[in-house]
Amino acid sequence: MTTIRTVRALARQVPTDRPEGDGTLAWDRTTLVVALAEAGGRTGTGWTYAPAAAAGFIEETLAAVVTGLPAMDVPRAWTAMVRQVRNAGRPGMAGYALSAVDVALWDLKARLLGVPLADLFGTVRDEVPVYGSGGFTTYPDEVTAERLRHWVHHQGIPRVKIKIGESAGTAEERDLHRVALARRVIGPLAELYVDANGGYTAKQAVRVAARMREHDVRWFEEPVSSDDLAGLRLVRGMVEADVAAGEYGCDLAYFTRMCAAGAVDCLQIDATRCGGYTGWLGAAAVAAGHGIEVSAHCAPNLHVPVAAATAGLRHVEWFHDHARVESALFDGTGEPDGGAVPARPAGLGHGLTFRETAG
Repeated sequence: MTTIRTVRALARQVPTDRPEGDGTLAWDRTTLVVALAEAGGRTGTGWTYAPAAAAGFIEETLAAVVTGLPAMDVPRAWTAMVRQVRNAGRPGMAGYALSAVDVALWDLKARLLGVPLADLFGTVRDEVPVYGSGGFTTYPDEVTAERLRHWVHHQGIPRVKIKIGESAGTAEERDLHRVALARRVIGPLAELYVDANGGYTAKQAVRVAARMREHDVRWFEEPVSSDDLAGLRLVRGMVEADVAAGEYGCDLAYFTRMCAAGAVDCLQIDATRCGGYTGWLGAAAVAAGHGIEVSAHCAPNLHVPVAAATAGLRHVEWFHDHARVESALFDGTGEPDGGAVPARPAGLGHGLTFRETAG
């Protein structure tokens, strides 16, 4: 029986290529926390986007309860970690750290078995649909237009998203200007999505949606805070665009409440936050039980294998910032072509190799 020999972690911080921001937050650098699990001469890699302190949490709190367990028994390790973080609090940094280790353990298992993760999970599709994302509120119009043009007209991605809700919803006219700009750039056929990151109130979001109607916006992400389930449900019932939320979910209870409330048309799941691939599969089952599709939030390369295994998948967010960070720190990253990426990247596991000397 092959057992997990070591679990270690490290953090890398990568400056953004220009200032980035959304409706309620701005940043100029992104931190990636990597978990590395070793057994049988193989190393599995997982990661999350979290404060650098999550690396210390992995080594000081999680490694001990995982080390020595059978490398094939990922659910056993996941359960041990969930119990271990009880007093630290599952939502937030502890949950993000747990997610990175879980992904590393699934990657390790696949590498030990000599198969891609897509084969270990089993797939329902040969290609995973994606959408281009990252039209930040901090971008001048020419940069927004260049990003959109690249996704739609060069990469052939038929769906793209920009940020709105600027300055916590106090810049509606600029929001609407940018939506109109986006539609002009991408043309009439590509789907246009917007993300307010919880910047609006519920009735304000309804009014903004009415003014966006002429631009055929199909996806309205976090029109209000994800914590406001009643507000999400109100907006969902009054706008034509699909309402999406869920990216902050760290446990199944969160996703169950959101689905049961009738708050979303599409549930967003982030495997770097919700408990790794194990948590993703559970959340996808919750959504399926409520007849709701799911979409992967950010961390695009990490999500491809598990997204390929999810019957109710709508798409994966090909987020500019994270795609750039992953390409800088990993070998084997993918690139969308015609709105999709292969379900089976080259190589074993998820197909990515972390460059420890990078960053």
